[in-house]
Amino acid sequence: MIYYVSVTGSDKAEGTKSAPFRTVSHAASVAKAGDTVKVCGGTYREWVDPPRGGASDGCRIVFEAADGEHPIIKGSEIVSGWKKAEGTVWVTEIDNSVFGDFNPFATELFGDWLVKPETYKVHLGDVYLNGKSLYEAPDMDSLIKAERRESGARFSNPSIEVSQGIRYPEDTVYQWYAVVGERVTELYCNFGEYDPNENLVEVNVRPACFYPTKTGINYITVRGFEFAHAATQFAPPTADQIGMVGPHWSCGWIIENNCVHDSKCTGISLGKYSDPEHANLHSRTVRKPGYQYQLEAVFLALGHGWEKGNVGSHTVRGNIIHDCGQAGIVGHLGCAFSLVEHNHIYNVNTKQEFWGHEVAAIKFHAAIDTVIANNNIHNCNLGLWLDWQAQGTRVTSNLFYENGRDLFIEVTQGPCTVDNNVLLSPVTLQNAAQGTAYVHNVMTGLVFSYNVLNRTTPYHFPHSTTVRGVSFTYGGDDRVMNNIILGTHEPWSNALKYLGANLDGYNTPEDYKPAIDAVGLHIDHNKYTRVPEAVWVAENAYAGYAAPFRAERDPIVTEGMSATVEEADGEWTVTLTVPEEVSSASCRAVTTERLGTPRITEQAFENPDGTPIDFELDVTGARRTGKIVPGAFAKLCAGENKFTVWKA
Repeated sequence: MIYYVSVTGSDKAEGTKSAPFRTVSHAASVAKAGDTVKVCGGTYREWVDPPRGGASDGCRIVFEAADGEHPIIKGSEIVSGWKKAEGTVWVTEIDNSVFGDFNPFATELFGDWLVKPETYKVHLGDVYLNGKSLYEAPDMDSLIKAERRESGARFSNPSIEVSQGIRYPEDTVYQWYAVVGERVTELYCNFGEYDPNENLVEVNVRPACFYPTKTGINYITVRGFEFAHAATQFAPPTADQIGMVGPHWSCGWIIENNCVHDSKCTGISLGKYSDPEHANLHSRTVRKPGYQYQLEAVFLALGHGWEKGNVGSHTVRGNIIHDCGQAGIVGHLGCAFSLVEHNHIYNVNTKQEFWGHEVAAIKFHAAIDTVIANNNIHNCNLGLWLDWQAQGTRVTSNLFYENGRDLFIEVTQGPCTVDNNVLLSPVTLQNAAQGTAYVHNVMTGLVFSYNVLNRTTPYHFPHSTTVRGVSFTYGGDDRVMNNIILGTHEPWSNALKYLGANLDGYNTPEDYKPAIDAVGLHIDHNKYTRVPEAVWVAENAYAGYAAPFRAERDPIVTEGMSATVEEADGEWTVTLTVPEEVSSASCRAVTTERLGTPRITEQAFENPDGTPIDFELDVTGARRTGKIVPGAFAKLCAGENKFTVWKA
């Protein structure tokens, strides 16, 4: 059955093309497995909460834009009736019935690992002037002054350093302040030179746009929409992670070719099961560390049906995701076995009204057997953060640039594969993990590494959610092969610890075991905490501040290498300049067999289906034949090389 929805329709109609429904929500209430809902152009201000899903991958419920149409689903409402208050400050009253039982202007941002500003509160409310979100003012005096902000808020934790300043400081003078009463919410806004009665002003009122309140709503496709203006709450791994769009602990969703933007916190969520009694318990009770509650959440998830074929296995592709406060895509547990490919993600956490340890363009916990491929991620506080249980995860053929940091891998034991990526930001890698293979990448920024011996994290049987054990992160056990490492950002030599600081001459398993025995540390735990883990480093090309590991096999050390990226007409081109010794180099092929297995998980660096990874394909899809050169491109010539690495 095909149902149609139009802004000129009626929910009392039959839902046909000639007599369409008025709301997507009503179409969702009648759609069953195998049905398609086609939505015509226009703006739909609603929260679509599908009550049921498809029966199987071949019998889905599909929600899609009608041919040639552009439907927009917004979590906001238009606000009018503005009156001058003082100077460029205007005021209006919103009847609280508009918000129902959820008023984002009365709801504070809250959650584990959230880092709040030290001098004022942040609320879930947002005001949009002609589509652009305003900044929340801490009080009326600040609203009237509307001073320009160059950098993010001062945070209560002095150890926190936000990587970037506010991207558009000229926008910070446009601000709002709300006074929430019993019947009405008074909204004061400094619109500067704009008259709100002659411009579009919207406020967010709903916590989601397309998100089921029930779990187990499987096999839904969401295609071709624009989603905007949701009042999403902070989404740590210890709480229900409500996104503007998401499957909510379900299986087999396809979210593709949408534009997702201006969510207070998260754009697309692929996690987690709902358990209000166990949510944000560290922040609520301070009884145990947050990491301990997160560890409990992993085991509780198994009781909530966390296994392949029941939860996860989603596809998120071809989406444009931008201007989200916390994350473009987030997921704990529910992101397992998924494919995230060819998304364009930018401007995440660039307003910097708040910060937290869950902030990134993509932030995943337990991305077991998840493939993150061919995405374009830029101008974000952090690009990709793989945290806990990145086991069987593959990060391949992505473009990262102009981020605060490109890649952060934390407290996971592998195997995680990072191959054929172009990483051009000032900080390429923060490595607080082990068991990762870095193969055929181009890296320009700082790299630093450290172990984590004060918290254990789970690891699993291969290609499964079944927990095999827990382990500290000892560091090392990585493979670093056939990369171009430019070292263009000082001080590279001090930051590149993972290429030698923990090795002390251990290059191979044969060297490693006798070294342990020679130390004479026969106490079980000390064998692993006091003796460095091996790292296999071979045939990388270095320039600038970068230097090879002293025992590296066949490194190339040169000068005159550079890498830049530019966009024109929806195409992103990388210009890579290399000397003759790099273009004529001949590296050994990297294979699943050659990479071996990480020591803790004892699982090969392989595809989710257990087959070997094909490292012959470069970032553009070209195949390496004959001579193998370092870096992300199959062929290089001496001098300037130009490659189209991403197309819109």
